[in-house]
Amino acid sequence: MKKDTRKAREAPFAYAGLDRLIHEHARLSVLTSLITNHQGLTFNELKEQCALTDGNLSRHLQVLEEAGLITVFKGTERNRPLTICRVSSAGRKRYIEYLAVLERVVVDAAAAVNGESAGGLGGKEART
Repeated sequence: MKKDTRKAREAPFAYAGLDRLIHEHARLSVLTSLITNHQGLTFNELKEQCALTDGNLSRHLQVLEEAGLITVFKGTERNRPLTICRVSSAGRKRYIEYLAVLERVVVDAAAAVNGESAGGLGGKEART
């Protein structure tokens, strides 16, 4: 049995795939904005959509770019600086994987709210 599979069975609520890099609130906002805008967004558009300051957005973009999740293009338009950000193919893949784990969190939480068994307990109710 693979080590990751065994760990998932032993700790069904660990959610190991909940990527910390993406899970941070501002970076999740940035990636979601970029995923929904395939053509990319300018720095100012991202700043508005994510309600971030210039410095905060700059730092999060740097982290995402260093991780290979986004690409940042710097140029000029009408003699003014222009920064355009796009999600990379690796970033799109990692985001989708993150969403799959997040979906498991939602399903497990909904099951618990409804009094159902969840979290890989194999259909057995947890004993208290």
